Amino acid sequence: MTSRVTCRVLAMDLRGHGATQVRHADDLSTQTMSRDVANVVRATYGEIPPPIILVGHSMGGAIAVHATCGALQPSVVGLVVIDVVEGSAMDVLHSMQNFLRGRPKSFKTIDHAIEWSVKSGQIRNLESAKVSMVGQVRRFEGEEGESTEQVSPVGEGVAEGHEEFYDLNYATDKAETATSEASLSEPETLSAYCWRIDLSKAEKYWDGWFRGISNLFLSCNVPKLLMLAGKFMMQVLPPCGHAVHEDTPDKVADALASFMIRHKFAEARSETKSSFYPFMR
Repeated sequence: MTSRVTCRVLAMDLRGHGATQVRHADDLSTQTMSRDVANVVRATYGEIPPPIILVGHSMGGAIAVHATCGALQPSVVGLVVIDVVEGSAMDVLHSMQNFLRGRPKSFKTIDHAIEWSVKSGQIRNLESAKVSMVGQVRRFEGEEGESTEQVSPVGEGVAEGHEEFYDLNYATDKAETATSEASLSEPETLSAYCWRIDLSKAEKYWDGWFRGISNLFLSCNVPKLLMLAGKFMMQVLPPCGHAVHEDTPDKVADALASFMIRHKFAEARSETKSSFYPFMR
């Protein structure tokens, strides 16, 4: 984004992500998370923040809508929601527990977690998965709960082609004894990575994340952009999956930059005007 337009980017880990630690971490209500966003903005920029364009993906998109129409008024001047529509989201909630049960409960290494995210189709961009999966898992040793060590960013250990990487047994069997290779690196304890947060326990909040967001989105009195994966007339970005911003980050950045320039929220950098935005010639 910053290579395309003159702007500042603030990316935050919501509760349940990355190294964020909060009281009542199991409170994932819409009101609490939208208030979290407002609190981070004010802690970063003070009581009178600069003009903000709020961008959110999936559940984060729903939180962005609530924050725009609530705690962050009137600081938000633009709203971008990526691949979330109320009707579709509500329809899949009934099968969410089955989806969560189908995920591996743990992984032998962070690389295995990254491999699963790409192999399962959750994310289709390996480079993005190396970044985003790190914040979604934590390390535990022995019995789950004994350690909650945060995960360090992954290096270049994930194979670029990842064809042979798919042959790895990425799901950890806790009953399995450590292999001789694992024993060399961690001789005393079988280390593994589990999910940073147990989403199945947050079921009581699911309905509140999405119910009513269509009308709320339309009622937000700021310029809005809806980006969807698939064959729609809005902003179409094929080929990509649900993690639109991760699968095609350059195209998402171009769409956001065009949105910001069109509404005069930012100016295009001179070196990108002719190549990316021909309408500015």
